[in-house]
Amino acid sequence: MASHHTDCHYCLQSLRGRKYALRDENAYCVTCYDSLYANSCEECKQPIECNSKDLSYKGRHWHEACFKCAKCSHSLVEKPFAAKDEVLLCTKCYSDEYSSTCFHCQKTIMPGSRKMEFKGSSWHESCFVCQYCRQPLGTKPLITKDNENYCVSCFEKQFAHHCYSCKKVITSGGVICHDQPWHKECFVCAGCKTQLSGQRFISKDEYPYCVDCFSKFYAKKCAACKKPIT
Repeated sequence: MASHHTDCHYCLQSLRGRKYALRDENAYCVTCYDSLYANSCEECKQPIECNSKDLSYKGRHWHEACFKCAKCSHSLVEKPFAAKDEVLLCTKCYSDEYSSTCFHCQKTIMPGSRKMEFKGSSWHESCFVCQYCRQPLGTKPLITKDNENYCVSCFEKQFAHHCYSCKKVITSGGVICHDQPWHKECFVCAGCKTQLSGQRFISKDEYPYCVDCFSKFYAKKCAACKKPIT
């Protein structure tokens, strides 16, 4: 403290031989400083005097002895804690009261750790992984089958149907012909390439043909009228 501060800036009493505090380069006796600037303790509502330790969290202040868990009363000084509705709790009490249980491992998701939520359930980030490749799913697209989550790539490899024509995955819809799946856009006449989904067709050697092409290429002709017999 600088030696040139001889009087309290507020009450003008001499500071010689007395403790004082500085604010904006002005010196105050302890009594004036506390009455003017001391924060009020959130717990006991008493001023936090300048010779006491002032602990703050989100604009609120506590005496060191008052900074404790609202449930078990254990000190929170230099310890991890969590807040719920502006009430401070140690991590154990917070977990007992409010923490979610991981859907996968059934262990508590501790406050401060990252939590993933999907379809009303919660996971540890490390537990929210693809069932097949075990890579974290995070916020990536996923598909659920039998209560297990898969990344899109693994689901397609394991479960998705592949088009008989182009061999690519069928993600929606599709057509079944001779127990083989096809994309609607791939299910075309082997002759003229007209789309056959929803249309009448005839199969030959596992390939579909529209009626006109089948008649042209394969149908027998009537001996009387010479028209194809379809």
